[in-house]
Amino acid sequence: MLGIGSDRNFPTVLLIDDDLISREVIATVLTLGGYTLHTAVDGTESLEMLDKGICAPEVILVDVQMPGLNGVALIKELRTRSAASIYAISGTAPPDDLKSAADGFLLKPFGPEALQSLLGKHTRKPDGTDAAPIEPVVSAVTLAQFREMMPEPVVRQVYAAVADDLKKRSILLEAAIAQGNAEEVRRIGHAIKGGCGMAGAREAARLGAMLESESDQLNNSKAVLRDLRTATQNLERMLEVEFPA
Repeated sequence: MLGIGSDRNFPTVLLIDDDLISREVIATVLTLGGYTLHTAVDGTESLEMLDKGICAPEVILVDVQMPGLNGVALIKELRTRSAASIYAISGTAPPDDLKSAADGFLLKPFGPEALQSLLGKHTRKPDGTDAAPIEPVVSAVTLAQFREMMPEPVVRQVYAAVADDLKKRSILLEAAIAQGNAEEVRRIGHAIKGGCGMAGAREAARLGAMLESESDQLNNSKAVLRDLRTATQNLERMLEVEFPA
């Protein structure tokens, strides 16, 4: 388990990689390390995500040897849509033009330490004015308490139920936002805050509290909904790592 209790304020990351195994390994390391993470399976999907405002990354990790749009051409397109730092990842040494286009490079295979070292350059230092630190996916203390109280399969069922509930509430929340129903947004946020807080799902609980307190600002609620869906994906990744089948 890697840093599940971390409370440092990490940058939002967009990972672009067509290889399922590489993508899931990197995603798991970052998610359990406390990062807010979005993933894309190819260059085209990543550009669509940026164009639609699905994510606003501060760091982009991109495999530069994918089919379709890739390499320098993809990096140029990413730069027109994002001010994020862009790091190329590949299984072979990059040519000079790629080195110049990217802000840095990671050669596959690389370990968690190399990844953490690279992203550590972008850790935001608290100065008393920034937003609150990003919460871990699940409280390490709560998870340990559940494991003392219940068998592993039961603990897994608890968090699987939380993830399923978040998916259902996200659908209801999207409808409430579309209808301009601030009261329903507040009610859904309150329910998420309470249920996820009890389960120690701190990332989702924090977002629920934001929905409850800022329900009159529906534009903000749209952004929180996007983050809530990412938090649900992060919770599902945590399940895969902590409770393998």
